[in-house]
Amino acid sequence: MTDFLSRTPPEILAPAGDTESFLAALAAGADAVYLGLKHFSARMQAENFDLTELSSLTDLAHERGRRVYVAINTLIKPGETIDAFRLAVRLARQVNPDGFIVQDLSMLDLARQAGFENGLFLSTLANATHQGALQTARSLGASRVILPRELSIDEIRIMDAACPDGLDLECFVHGALCYCVSGRCWWSSYMGGKSGLRGRCVQPCRRVYRQNGTRRPQHGRRAERTQGGNTETSFKKLARSRREGRFFSCLDLSLDVLAKTLLSIPHLVSWKIEGRKKGPHYVYHVVTAYRLLRDNPGDAKARKMARELLDMALGRPFTHARFLPVKTNVPTDPGGQTSSGLLAGKTRIEDDGRVILKPHFDLLPRDYLRIGVEDESWHATLPVTRRVPKAGTLLLKLPKHKTPKNGTSVFLIDRREQELTQALNLWLADLSRLPGRHALPVTALPVLPYPIRGTNPRPRIPDMRLRTTVPHGKETRPNRRLMTALWLSLRSAALSRTVVPRIVWWLPPVVWPEEEAALQRLVAQLRRDGARFFVCNAPWQRAFFPDTDNPNSENGDENLELLAGPFCNTANALAIGVLKNLGFAAAFVSPELPKEDLLALPGSSPLPLGIVLSGFWPVGISRFGLLGVKPDIPFASPKGETFWVRRYGGNIWLYPSWSLDLTEKRAELVAAGYNFFVHVEEYPPDGLPRARRQGLFNYEGTLL
Repeated sequence: MTDFLSRTPPEILAPAGDTESFLAALAAGADAVYLGLKHFSARMQAENFDLTELSSLTDLAHERGRRVYVAINTLIKPGETIDAFRLAVRLARQVNPDGFIVQDLSMLDLARQAGFENGLFLSTLANATHQGALQTARSLGASRVILPRELSIDEIRIMDAACPDGLDLECFVHGALCYCVSGRCWWSSYMGGKSGLRGRCVQPCRRVYRQNGTRRPQHGRRAERTQGGNTETSFKKLARSRREGRFFSCLDLSLDVLAKTLLSIPHLVSWKIEGRKKGPHYVYHVVTAYRLLRDNPGDAKARKMARELLDMALGRPFTHARFLPVKTNVPTDPGGQTSSGLLAGKTRIEDDGRVILKPHFDLLPRDYLRIGVEDESWHATLPVTRRVPKAGTLLLKLPKHKTPKNGTSVFLIDRREQELTQALNLWLADLSRLPGRHALPVTALPVLPYPIRGTNPRPRIPDMRLRTTVPHGKETRPNRRLMTALWLSLRSAALSRTVVPRIVWWLPPVVWPEEEAALQRLVAQLRRDGARFFVCNAPWQRAFFPDTDNPNSENGDENLELLAGPFCNTANALAIGVLKNLGFAAAFVSPELPKEDLLALPGSSPLPLGIVLSGFWPVGISRFGLLGVKPDIPFASPKGETFWVRRYGGNIWLYPSWSLDLTEKRAELVAAGYNFFVHVEEYPPDGLPRARRQGLFNYEGTLL
């Protein structure tokens, strides 16, 4: 017997957005369940749990030898650290879950101050995407890193080989995919303060977009659409709708039979299923399927049964995304239907105005239907109250303003089969004997483990202009008012040694495993040539400077200035304190914060702060390619909002047609305590329509 079969198998980690889904996970045999609360959860649209309810559910899980993980994985704003700390205290005392899933660096400190002694797991939103990130994460107290969904099996193995002792890995095996990299998407926030980093994403990537001038796709371009083992091309659909499509709406990830390749990876201890907004039917079927696949990797009958269960789970059509390194299919189907659920039929408008459905299969009481998709004006959901046989007639009782057009697709999105209902009733009866523990008041406050900002000197950093192209001639000369900054790349690093020390070098917003070694060499080369300023765009990029102590310490490199960049999503003083302890001399704050939070932060910051003042700021960064959209050609949403995309290296950068511009707010920001600013010089494509809105991001709005 091989080693991987003799070791403890990875846990099946199930999602739960409500009590029934939690119990469905236990009934299906999940080893662990993850969930969110009413606050600080990256799925705020889910029903979620209160602490009294969660305490009894956790007791039930622990009785059965199962684990419970609680997501406190949102960005923490300046005024929320006390509330987040007190929530962590109540969870530790009242619930005692087996782990916290966190995004914000402050939660690593707050959880321990709250007396929480169990696991601390870094969410995919924390963007720990390369090998060096793992050691840094472990040094900050993380016990598990949740890997990004864009990795191939080879890259997962690379991460495993670099994983230090005391740190585990978790990866997604099934569920919804985001087009943008987790922690690198501000699309929803940029459109009106509903941030994905705050659990409020309105999914603008799921909309229909139009691009004038889009050409007919080249022969053979395909979107993988796998369900039940079948693959179909979307070429004809895309050709018919070549001027519009759901270009960024991803199919669902499903590793299905490929998941067995993960069994031999030592540090990979958890197979995660996405779906905290899904119902118990989905949870029950998907958990059962992956238990079969994990426990019977060589059994053809088990594989067939698992695939049938996944086909019945009411998700979207499936894709393997980038999991297979030799197949880098774009996981979108612009001309297809990428909404979740099983197609039950299409609406028919009768002469008297009634809307009816003749379903393709039997509908059962308590089935739940969705009419249309989320961005259509008639989109609605409704329950089925009686059995409707296949090809029978179901009257869809909808408000007049929700009347769909003839032929609108209707999807089954949840159901309660008799077997599942009986199982849930048994678990509910078991749960009823466990009274929940009520909350006790928490009066303690978190301790700031660092000196106040007033003891820190002003950084030796002037304002800077950030460019993607290599400057020439006079532009490379020192400028006391505006220093040149460049994105670090093979091309930019090839500058003359006389120029290198004058540049502020910005590391990429995302570093993938296959890129780490090359980037490490570039950083070393630049430092040998006298480079002094580096901007790290994830806290974990501190690992690219392993040979230096804290630059602020007595033994540090006085010639090195490390700045935490705006892509670190820094939003509160405790997080800045963690950055200080990592050796950063200054930090950019998250540009998505509203005015109140931006102006409050410098007064409590342990580091000097900067901010992006102007220029094109991306709404998102993706590792998935493009299907149906051409780079540098504007495309528009149904509401007339214009965007454009550009490829840098292996990533796609998405931009709005209006640039960020806080120039008029500079005096206000300086008065609040900001020390330095960056102007992003990203040149838009020719023919970009003039923007019809101000580029204030959330400055004069809110961040929900």
